[in-house]
Amino acid sequence: MSTSQKASVSADLAADLLDAVLTSLDDSKAEDLVTLDIAGKSSLADHMVIVSGRSHRHVGAIADHLLKDLKKAGGRAATVEGQNTCDWVLIDAGDVIVHIFRPEVRGFYNLEKMWAPETDDAPQYIG
Repeated sequence: MSTSQKASVSADLAADLLDAVLTSLDDSKAEDLVTLDIAGKSSLADHMVIVSGRSHRHVGAIADHLLKDLKKAGGRAATVEGQNTCDWVLIDAGDVIVHIFRPEVRGFYNLEKMWAPETDDAPQYIG
C-alpha cells in the first residue's frame, strides 16, 4: 500500500471515530461542543473535541457514555484521566482526544484559544 493510500485510510478511520464521538456527546446532551482539527499542529491526534457538562455528575455521565460507545464502535481501549473528580475528564481515543469540562474549569483553561487556528474568528469559550 502506498503512503498516500495509507494516509487516506487513516484519515477515513479518524473521521469515523470523530463521528462516533460526536454522536455519543450529542446523545449525552454535552454542551458548547467545539471540534478542532489539530492534525497539522500535533502528532498526538487528528482531532480535539471540547465540551462542557452542567455538573460533576453530568461530566461523569458524559464520559461513561462515551467510553461505552467507543467500545461498541470497536475502537481500541481509550485512556481516561480525571474521572475520579469529574472537573475535567480527558479521553484519549487515539486519533480523537476529548476534553469534558465543568464550565468554570473550561473557562479557566480555555483550550480553544490555545489550540485553535490563529485567526480573529477562532473559537474561544467564554463561560
